[in-house]
Amino acid sequence: MHSHRRRNRIRRSAPALLSAAALITGGVAVATQTSAFATTPAASHAATTSATSAAAPAHTHRLCSQPSKPGYMACQSVERTDIVQHKALGPHDTPQGFGPSGLAAAYNLPKDGGKGQTVAIVDANDDPNAEKDLAAYRSQYNLPECSTGNGCFKKIDQDGGTDYPAPDAGWAGEISLDVDMVSAACPQCSILLVEAKSANMNDLGAAVNQAVKQGAKFVSNSYGGSEGSDDTTADDQYFKHPGVAITVSSGDSGYGVEYPAASQYVTAVGGTSLKKDSSTRGYSETVWGTSAGGNGAGSGCSQYDAKPSWQKDTDCAKRAVADVASVADPATGLAVYDTYQASGWNVYGGTSAAAPFIAGVYALAGAPGSGDTPASYPYAHPDQLNDVTSGSNGSCDVAYLCQAGKGYDGPTGLGTPNGTGAFTK
Repeated sequence: MHSHRRRNRIRRSAPALLSAAALITGGVAVATQTSAFATTPAASHAATTSATSAAAPAHTHRLCSQPSKPGYMACQSVERTDIVQHKALGPHDTPQGFGPSGLAAAYNLPKDGGKGQTVAIVDANDDPNAEKDLAAYRSQYNLPECSTGNGCFKKIDQDGGTDYPAPDAGWAGEISLDVDMVSAACPQCSILLVEAKSANMNDLGAAVNQAVKQGAKFVSNSYGGSEGSDDTTADDQYFKHPGVAITVSSGDSGYGVEYPAASQYVTAVGGTSLKKDSSTRGYSETVWGTSAGGNGAGSGCSQYDAKPSWQKDTDCAKRAVADVASVADPATGLAVYDTYQASGWNVYGGTSAAAPFIAGVYALAGAPGSGDTPASYPYAHPDQLNDVTSGSNGSCDVAYLCQAGKGYDGPTGLGTPNGTGAFTK
């Protein structure tokens, strides 16, 4: 089996100012939050404005540094830097950012489901605080305990043991986001955290294979890098697992395709801005990104990966990204608890939030068919998704690959969950 090596064309980005929308906490705007979770003084006026007019920018930075070596991946997490972090909450305080109840309402998810299912999270490096931080998140939102002691949580290295890799603050934040989003989508699910020894695609791929070997039917991957001509080899080595739903973040740099989201065997997950409103649904979504590009959900037409048979878009001869989406804009971001070289409650975004959330939705829908490629399921049930019809993540020659519209589009795929019907055969 040949080693998977790629050209050093990993996407590089400086921290960006992302377009704003109202920062929501489980459906409640920031302006209603207690002062214990106010933004920094310099940003407090902007946050209040964004809560009422959605006009102020969200100040952010990316948790993972961009790799400098060929074959290495970056995590797809974005942190709000205009939010004050707090390790402890007062008795009447609520973390900023969407929590489980708001997400369940926005995406019409069942209160029960997923019991007996295991969602695997694949990340690089170690988060020494993963279990205790997960406990704090779940306790805050009254979710069932998920610990090593009760068998709900398990952490292993890429070889299946406990020789954990070196810790890394950026990837630890990614891990916190991932396990919290699985918990939000599927509180009854068990969580398997598989830590790769490095962010090299070979190590991350070995961790994917280990997750499947451990019995996980749902595997989330919140990382990506530039495409390469050897991606199809990596597809067969790491992502071709019939009967397993594998989700991958589409990217945080706006229009453009990343790997492994481009793999024909995975569900590529794009991102949206999510806001509470007065509609029948109670929420509305647009593409995360702007027509200027530079940040937002990744999308486009792969250079190398073949088009799966279930994709029927007309102007991309190869694999089109993405397939589905969920909230990823840090300006309408997620409450996350992270204490490894971090200060507790924060608001994170990025398509790293969307991939584990969608993996949890797959788990709510039940185990895939043993010979199926579950990435095909949403294409059989597009009517059971919320179609996102406005917004853009950049400019492109084929409009639907970077602009939302009725039906399929690149940034949000077929749409966002409206229950679990689109995630089963």
